[in-house]
Amino acid sequence: MLARHGIVATSDPLAAQAGLEILRKGGNAIDAAVAAAAVLDVTSQNDTGLAGDLFALVWSAEDQKLYGLNSAGFAPAGWTPEFFEDTLGMSRVPGTGVNAATVPGAVSGYDALLSRFGTMDFEETFARAVQVAEEGWGQSERRHRDLVSVEEKLREDQDSIDTFFKNGEVPPLYSIIRNPDLADALRLIQKQGREAFYSGDIADALVAKIKSEGGVMTHADLAAFESEWIEPISTNYHGYDVYQLPPPGQGFAALEMLNILEVCAPVHGLNLAELGPSNVDYWHFMVEAKKLAYSDLQAYNGDPLFSEIPIDELLSKDYAASLCERIDMKKASEPSVIGGLGGGTIYLTTADRWGNMVSLIHSIFSVYGSGVTIPPYGMMLHNRGVAFRLETDHPNVVAPRKRPFHSIIAGFVMRGNEPLMTFGNMGGSVQPETHAQHMVNVIDHGMNVQMTTDAARFTHGQNNNVLSLEDNLYVLVGQALRSKGHEVRAVDGSRVGGYQGILFTKDSNLLRPVFSPESIRQDQPVNGLYRAGSDHRKDGQAVGW
Repeated sequence: MLARHGIVATSDPLAAQAGLEILRKGGNAIDAAVAAAAVLDVTSQNDTGLAGDLFALVWSAEDQKLYGLNSAGFAPAGWTPEFFEDTLGMSRVPGTGVNAATVPGAVSGYDALLSRFGTMDFEETFARAVQVAEEGWGQSERRHRDLVSVEEKLREDQDSIDTFFKNGEVPPLYSIIRNPDLADALRLIQKQGREAFYSGDIADALVAKIKSEGGVMTHADLAAFESEWIEPISTNYHGYDVYQLPPPGQGFAALEMLNILEVCAPVHGLNLAELGPSNVDYWHFMVEAKKLAYSDLQAYNGDPLFSEIPIDELLSKDYAASLCERIDMKKASEPSVIGGLGGGTIYLTTADRWGNMVSLIHSIFSVYGSGVTIPPYGMMLHNRGVAFRLETDHPNVVAPRKRPFHSIIAGFVMRGNEPLMTFGNMGGSVQPETHAQHMVNVIDHGMNVQMTTDAARFTHGQNNNVLSLEDNLYVLVGQALRSKGHEVRAVDGSRVGGYQGILFTKDSNLLRPVFSPESIRQDQPVNGLYRAGSDHRKDGQAVGW
């Protein structure tokens, strides 16, 4: 998709159209991102929802600066290792039920985005989501499959049965789905803002449901939460500055992996651009770099407000150089540190005619999150707390008002202090390794913003050391990788997540647009061209005009 006035890429056509609608009405990329995400909160509760978490990278055209937003909710004040081990009799934080959920951060994130950079409010940006929830939308193949896959989990909660089933059964494929209760929640936020969620009627409903099921989240926990504006982290890969969000997100693993690829390739006599993706050494080297980066991810990641995480050291080129000798080009290795959880999410990206760009990721983690629905608002509660550990000496140990290890990450690329590309790849633990693969595709191989997602990808299990290759890639190099000692399997595209991206090409002959009421009326295009891509593995769409 090519456009100059505005562009949106999401994993759902209805969401993409909602974002585009806002841009055509004169809203900016931030307004459009919130509108698109709100529609996904309705249509995609298998992946995301109002009771989830959110991260974003925002390029402000006015400030000519990249901003990071962390809107990951923290643990209730009553969460300690003793609460789970002694009170609940558990050996780990559960993945289902009310005690899987930290304070949801997404609505606070929406408010932070709109308050700082938006030109519209909740009334305007939530309007399409309300309409879709009330009137209904079609049940697609992927969402139907996800619902079937967690039917037993949802049957543990009567409110989930009432919300997501029809007459007690999974709705048929292509049936019309409605959620008027969720429309009510959206309307409350339209009228009352974030307070409806964190101190109003929705907060009352959250606490009532959680306490009725043995949870300890309180009104004080909800009221205390605030989103945090943070400095992005970055590394330079072959002349391009690649940005991620800092911990507790896992973005630093993508940057460390890129450092290893750049620094260690010449040590081993390799050049990824020359090797190309049909060469077995290309993939072996990528996978071995991934194992090293993810070992550090599992060893160090946690909430930086509670643990000292040596990000500067981990992202230094010298540190990457110290790891080169641990790669044996003839033999697959065992990961030195294991760990990692699956999960789903949504990633979306927007850009406008003034040059603002948003890279946003939003999730309830597992498919249909905790399996718990909050009545009377038809809203699935996330299960992000499952990522906490109970070992007291671990940086990711659970603690009151602490944020867990987060899988969701958003990417951004700059060159010469100019914005170049937004990108993201949904899919739990696969995200850093896929981010690195996209950067290699775009920077080393010159793939365009759509071609990088059309290309086959790998994902490697840090826990089981299994290397999964998409079918066509498996046919190409599967046996050769097996001969190097990799345990290899062929998988379909559902295992490697879903991507969206926007690339901006500046025209130096044109003046940079400046936002003003007059510029809205004139509807002038950006000083260049946007190109967007959306993954064929999902239901997504890139749209613009």
